[in-house]
Amino acid sequence: MEKLSGPDLSMAKQRGKATAQVLKDVFEIPASMQNVGHGKTYFIRTYGCQANERDSETLRGILEGMGYVQNEIMEAADLILLNTCAIRENAEQKVFGKVGNLKRLKKENPDLIIGICGCMAQEESVVEAITKKYPQVDLVFGTHNLHRLPQLLEAVMTKHERIVEVWSKEGDVVENVPTVRNHAKKAWVNIMYGCDKFCTYCIVPYTRGKERSRSMDDILEEVNTLKKEGYQDITLLGQNVNSYGKDLDADIDFATLLEAVSKTGIPRIRFTTSHPWDFNERMIDMIAKYDNLMPFVHLPVQSGDNEVLKRMGRRYTIEAYKELFDRIKATIPNVAISTDIIVGFPNETDEQFQHTLDIVDYCQYDNAYTFIYSPRKGTPAARMEDNIPLKVKEERLQILNEKVNHYAWLNNQKYQGKRVPVLVDGPSKKNPNVLTGYTETQKLVNFEGDFHCVGKIVEVEITEAQTWALKGKMVIE
Repeated sequence: MEKLSGPDLSMAKQRGKATAQVLKDVFEIPASMQNVGHGKTYFIRTYGCQANERDSETLRGILEGMGYVQNEIMEAADLILLNTCAIRENAEQKVFGKVGNLKRLKKENPDLIIGICGCMAQEESVVEAITKKYPQVDLVFGTHNLHRLPQLLEAVMTKHERIVEVWSKEGDVVENVPTVRNHAKKAWVNIMYGCDKFCTYCIVPYTRGKERSRSMDDILEEVNTLKKEGYQDITLLGQNVNSYGKDLDADIDFATLLEAVSKTGIPRIRFTTSHPWDFNERMIDMIAKYDNLMPFVHLPVQSGDNEVLKRMGRRYTIEAYKELFDRIKATIPNVAISTDIIVGFPNETDEQFQHTLDIVDYCQYDNAYTFIYSPRKGTPAARMEDNIPLKVKEERLQILNEKVNHYAWLNNQKYQGKRVPVLVDGPSKKNPNVLTGYTETQKLVNFEGDFHCVGKIVEVEITEAQTWALKGKMVIE
């Protein structure tokens, strides 16, 4: 007999006027669970965006608070959690494929606990598929109740039945959950949760709830703690950071927060993601004013055509986007700008696709994340008639990528022979004899240098500029 409390899409899309609750005492590890992980290991596989990466850090903190130790080998773990992404269909198929492969592990070890969480768990169709086709899954929970992981695991262990607990709600702000960071010198800092934009193709407002901001005091307390712990690079995180503060009673906005965070003295501050509709001049001025606000902006355009943008529900015109882009370029010295682009949105014409190529020519982005449109069940765009063959969409993506790659290469050529500060992440995954890190403008650099400099900001001379990375050597004087 399984306990079910599944998602409800109609509830997930509701938006009320009430301010979100800030809960600072709801997380707890029951006495019966405080040492339940002693002698056991866990494995977490994370899919999707930075918000999921940050959630996995919370899951790690909770599990290690119960005595579990992280295992790098999934097959050897006692507990496996798949933290999922719902933004594209292929991401879901990857998860279902992995869940199918776990059936063998469950058969070999009946005590193994397998859990699915994250955005996919917030979808009705996904939970229905799991309950019908994947008996090896013991636990399903969503994005709103990560803090209840100890209680959910206890229910699985004591009742010996599948537990499904997914809350479809606008959401709260839970402040007292623990964290185990993935990096020793770089950190994600949530400043807000959820999204109210309801772009017609996007499932995120349904899976993450409404926009709700953390208090500036709580954010600054976290940032100051990270500074004391020696962190060099933080990224302020939200589905749409530009909306920060709109739901708070205090007279603050994202520009106010940017200035306050910059004054903490953390060496490098970034943010993601920005919606062009909310990007204002004060934000631009703050980035230009403070040296530790990095000159890198991710500014999703999605399409270069006004009619497509309207059907996407993006709330800006391509003319307004260009004006914003030009203002950013003119105000912030040496700024790098990346973007997101969708091709093959329902009934996109050849002329409309050409307008997307035109905006790429105009902006000449440093980087672009490009995708073929993927319908998400429950979103308005999924109900639109689509007469574009997949082959045409794939051809358009190839044409777009060739143009994007060209400008990425051209932008990187500007770094040839220059000296740039790089925060050293560690050895390269492809070549352990080479160090890797990022510039202020979010350029990946692989370079020869002193391995004792990991976690520090060093000067690197660029000796070769490639399309997606720079090569260089550390400057020693």
